[in-house]
Amino acid sequence: MPGLEDLYREIILDHYRSPRNRGTLETPPAHMAKGHNPLCGDEIQVYLIVGDGYVEDVKISGQGCSISQSSASMMSAAVKGKTVHEARRMIDAFRSMMSVHERAVAGNRIDHEEPDDYSDVKLGDLDALRGVVKFPVRIKCATLSWNTLTQALEEATA
Repeated sequence: MPGLEDLYREIILDHYRSPRNRGTLETPPAHMAKGHNPLCGDEIQVYLIVGDGYVEDVKISGQGCSISQSSASMMSAAVKGKTVHEARRMIDAFRSMMSVHERAVAGNRIDHEEPDDYSDVKLGDLDALRGVVKFPVRIKCATLSWNTLTQALEEATA
């Protein structure tokens, strides 16, 4: 579907050109985690304020390719205001979507059946990154901010 691919490409470019929640938060009260992909040089910092079981605020900074930076932008918009539980479910759902390449079948046909049920998790713009699974080397770019968010959540809820 060329139209859908074009739409997804536009969503990714929009988040790359105009990243949401870009900046920093003073630490403390914010918790900060750094992520780095040594294979390509992508860097992400996630600043997080968690209070009363909610992600009250999240900011991102860093540099890298359009996939890593747009994924970070989409991630920050998706988890801001969510409960910690909802944020963790979103992390799991996104990782599941990105790991579909490991369940590829012969002939490079991708099996899109998800083994875990994340039907309750609405990914919104993040669905645009589904095409990344066709390029396994780029999956680390897409998941960098999510892994970094996981670190920040663990610190904030410890």
